[in-house]
Amino acid sequence: MSLKNKKRFMAYFPAFIKLDNQKILIVGGGHIAYEKLEHLLDFTQDISIISLDLSGDMSKCIEKNKLSYEKRAYKEGDISEFGIVIIALDDIPLQAKIFAESKKYNCLCNSVDSVDYCDFIFPSYIKKDDLTIAVSTSGASPAMAKHLRIYLQNLIPDTIGDFLKEMKNLRKTLPKGKERMKMLDEKAQKYIQNWSSK
Repeated sequence: MSLKNKKRFMAYFPAFIKLDNQKILIVGGGHIAYEKLEHLLDFTQDISIISLDLSGDMSKCIEKNKLSYEKRAYKEGDISEFGIVIIALDDIPLQAKIFAESKKYNCLCNSVDSVDYCDFIFPSYIKKDDLTIAVSTSGASPAMAKHLRIYLQNLIPDTIGDFLKEMKNLRKTLPKGKERMKMLDEKAQKYIQNWSSK
């Protein structure tokens, strides 16, 4: 197998991206664009939308969150000010065009349902306060990722947010060292054991 073919079958590397000072552009205004927007709003509101049309849900979400929206088609250069672009349109030639353009601006690109035009994919994820768990099948089965996410979500107790706040406070107030590491490790292990035994 050539290096080129090996690269094609490699899985996505799991990473959590800090979105501070990262402007995001969504191209499209339909149901899929709305799904992506809902996910992104869990982490940032620095989002702009360009689309000729909007679904009812998309329109309400933009208005509710006071997001920037331009009613027009995408044109070359629109991504020059953005760090991330989401292409939520079924127009494959346009996806290819924007993906190629994103390389010029060092902009991360996600094209819905077109892995060939993606630098990253949206995982199925759980977010409870400071806890975020992402599940991905590298595009092999989004349905499996979704159902695994639902299964895991049902295992996690509602008290996880309070526990993580307590742990964060302890990390800030206790002096660094092996004793702190041991105590925090034992505390986390005990918490998991208590919830898994119920």
